Amino acid sequence: MTDVLVIGAGPAGAFAAHRAADLGARTALVAREEVGGMAANDGPVPVRTLAHAARLLREARQLGRYGIATDEFRLDYPRLLDRVDEVVHDIRTHSALRSRIDGLGVKVHEHAGTTRFVDPHTVETDRGLRLQAEKIILCTGGVSRPLNVPGAELTHTHSDAWTLREVPPSMLVIGGGATGLQVASVFTAFGSRVQLFETGPRILASEDADVSAAVAEAFREHGMVVRDKLDTVRSFEKTPDGVRMHFVRNGTPDSAEAALAVVAIGWSADTTGLNLPAAGVETDERGFVRVDTYQRTSVPHVFAAGDVTGRLMLVPQAAQAGFVAATNAVRGPQLPLWDQISPIGSFTDPEYAGVGLTETKARQEHDVIVATIRLDAAARPIIDGRTTGFCKLIVDRTTHQILGCHVVGERAVETTQLAAVAMTAHMRVQDLARIPLSFPTYAAIVGRAAYVVVRRLGLDADRSPYDPPC
Repeated sequence: MTDVLVIGAGPAGAFAAHRAADLGARTALVAREEVGGMAANDGPVPVRTLAHAARLLREARQLGRYGIATDEFRLDYPRLLDRVDEVVHDIRTHSALRSRIDGLGVKVHEHAGTTRFVDPHTVETDRGLRLQAEKIILCTGGVSRPLNVPGAELTHTHSDAWTLREVPPSMLVIGGGATGLQVASVFTAFGSRVQLFETGPRILASEDADVSAAVAEAFREHGMVVRDKLDTVRSFEKTPDGVRMHFVRNGTPDSAEAALAVVAIGWSADTTGLNLPAAGVETDERGFVRVDTYQRTSVPHVFAAGDVTGRLMLVPQAAQAGFVAATNAVRGPQLPLWDQISPIGSFTDPEYAGVGLTETKARQEHDVIVATIRLDAAARPIIDGRTTGFCKLIVDRTTHQILGCHVVGERAVETTQLAAVAMTAHMRVQDLARIPLSFPTYAAIVGRAAYVVVRRLGLDADRSPYDPPC
């Protein structure tokens, strides 16, 4: 019998297996397919590769502005997909984490198929593998949530979209969250006529309102149709050239047609086939595995981490949760999942990112001061010809602590990491304003926003390097 069995080999599972083995436990890791999970196979790695191709297309279109003559270029989509496969293979092959897992003696079972509980300590897979363990950690991730309306079988998931062998002439994207926006943005860049639909009051409903508005405006400028405030999606029907969606907006029935439709309305726990009742593991009302602060499920020897728990569904957070789950599985419940500053963002065009409180939330809880720097007032975006967007810094007027930072525009995701580090270190805004960040850079925009706040607060700004524009 194994000491610790980890089911699922995405970021949460890989880190859990590494941690358990590093603590001396005899550890096994079972994966439905290959190690890497959604993050490597149809999540951040392949998506970022496609987004990079979209970025290269954008750069190519402005070569003439910089005196570079070039012949007409075109997208070879099959070759791009080959490149995606190469990237995924290289990252998997050269993964330091995988090397450490193997070096620690973890027994890795890849391509094992779907795993199910036989009893609380025993699992078997549909490809004939049977394993027993004292402790079990569930890291099976999430799956796209279906849209339960007539004709839904005619739609595709985001995973289907990334595996298309050619760029469709037109596309409907249903869902205005991060995944839907990535699909819509990438295929717009590749030449599809995209219509983006959201039933809520605005796309990116969980982001700062200014971020949502700026991204929607930029999408429309790129030729995308963005329609929010739908009352409901009624059905889909097949047409000679694709699919038609019937919906209601402002009480009026309407429809839209495209070559294909992609549904990206959220995530569900990937527990299909696990047979959780055989182990006594409980789920919450949304279907996610219920865990406590130690990542324990309702069964003391079964833990869970990552997207299957329904918590913040991001790679770094899943890895941290896997580390915590494995630590407690081996040593007993002693390490709670710590509070963390969690920057989030997406590689759309334009990029957007944020960390901490939105302005609306901050004003509900604090007396705040807000500074917004437009990218067209900063040196590096002007140099690069990427002036769409802004950086917003939200600060507590009394404590001078940074409460949030939200960025739209080129390199937004990387830029926001600076604010996340400052917030984690509990830096005051005047401390951030005094750091002489390199010029000209996108990150320096955060320093410039900090300087503006310092001036508005009436604090000593003599030592700030941001009196001239960044």
